[in-house]
Amino acid sequence: MLFNSFNFIIYFLIVVTLYYILPYKAGIYMLLAASYIFYMWWNPALIFIIVFVTFINFALAAAIYKKHDKVYKKRYLILAVLLNFGILFFFKYLTFACGSVNSLAQYLGSSWRVMVPDIVLPMGISFYTFQAAAYTIDVYRERLKPSKSYVKFSLFITFFPQLVAGPIERSKNLLGQFNHKNRFKMENVLSGLEIMLIGYFKKVVIADRLSVAVNTVFNNCTAYGGLYYIVAVIMFTIQIYCDFSGYSDIARGAARVLGFKLMINFNTPFAAKSIREYWRRWHISLSSWFMDYVYIPLGGNRKGRLIKYRNLMITFLVSGLWHGANWTFVIWGALHGAMLVVEDILRTEIKKFKRMYNIHTGIIFDITRGILATLITFGLVAFAFILFRSNTISDAGYILSHIFWDFRKWFTAQYLYELFTNIGLTLYELKVVAIAVAVLLLSEGLCGGPNVSVVMRKRGIVVEVLYFAFILLFILTAGVFYNAGEFIYFQF
Repeated sequence: MLFNSFNFIIYFLIVVTLYYILPYKAGIYMLLAASYIFYMWWNPALIFIIVFVTFINFALAAAIYKKHDKVYKKRYLILAVLLNFGILFFFKYLTFACGSVNSLAQYLGSSWRVMVPDIVLPMGISFYTFQAAAYTIDVYRERLKPSKSYVKFSLFITFFPQLVAGPIERSKNLLGQFNHKNRFKMENVLSGLEIMLIGYFKKVVIADRLSVAVNTVFNNCTAYGGLYYIVAVIMFTIQIYCDFSGYSDIARGAARVLGFKLMINFNTPFAAKSIREYWRRWHISLSSWFMDYVYIPLGGNRKGRLIKYRNLMITFLVSGLWHGANWTFVIWGALHGAMLVVEDILRTEIKKFKRMYNIHTGIIFDITRGILATLITFGLVAFAFILFRSNTISDAGYILSHIFWDFRKWFTAQYLYELFTNIGLTLYELKVVAIAVAVLLLSEGLCGGPNVSVVMRKRGIVVEVLYFAFILLFILTAGVFYNAGEFIYFQF
């Protein structure tokens, strides 16, 4: 069931009504049933995977907690890790691994092949396996006690607003919220609906409209060249932000209507002045997951700079692979890791240089440097997204080798007119998107990122009503409702 569908709107209204009418225990059972139905709407058979992941983590975390012998604790942890990531590997990466083995055999001139299985990728499997695995690891680390309620733990794993594409919640934040009944509060309902409106604005007005132009170029990349690629990748950078943060907003808003609080997953990432800052603002739940469960266990930055850089590269290679079973994602992750390494080296050397020559900069210089750093960071992020969005490595290579074609024509009126009329969108649609993006950037910039709803409420009832009435009108008049597209991160 898609958030951007009429079915979900009706379904959500029914769930909210039932939750506030029913007593506490019945409400928890109803939310769990609603979460299962929400997932089964897509493919009923795949619910057994979630049930199995839930059961093994609940049982093994309890076993880890009861055992006093560290050897047995570690054995149970290893079993939990193998089962969680074994399931993820089977459904998400086995086909990719077999195909890669066959490609390598062909490259080496061997006729040997392995059978490539045709496996259905369960929607959101990367999200709920990571969430479940984090819970068990935290119990092993004695950061929390295991849940005594299988029903509440099941709801933690399958809570429908964030089940399919996050945010990847930690048990310390979400699991405890199921221990009490949320009373109906109009403030929660109104703020939740406002957050959902912003998410829908991002998704159906901006992301789904930009997807047409992006798909036009990237799905037939050899028919284009030059500035077409640059415009398309900038559009994709905006599209994926609006698509993914739009999902997170709808998830947060839906949870808030029910009285629950989910973590903020995006915080104006394109305002970042460095790649390191970008990853503190983009997909925060995943970035913090890799920090806690991959980077720090590898040693983090505690064992010298070379080990730190090794750990960064490993973490981002794994992060790239998490995003998809394709070498384009692996290279994308490696590129971000390399940029972080280079950035850290430059930052260290610049600090040494300033100390050595006692250099102090003024306000004007700092402001100018900040603006340039933001633009450069955005450019690097967008450049890396060429690999992320390209269907194959060969497509990415073709785009990179033809990106500066027809450079002399780029600034001619005729070339620009042909570009914007041949990219899949009408001039009217381009104007709609441009206005919508401007509204979004202005809103988030003035309100400090994801706090638009809070800031508008502080400005007074008139400003709040006018702003969200405008957003709702924009959605109803300019949103893409025909052939509603899935959220990009559903495939991960």
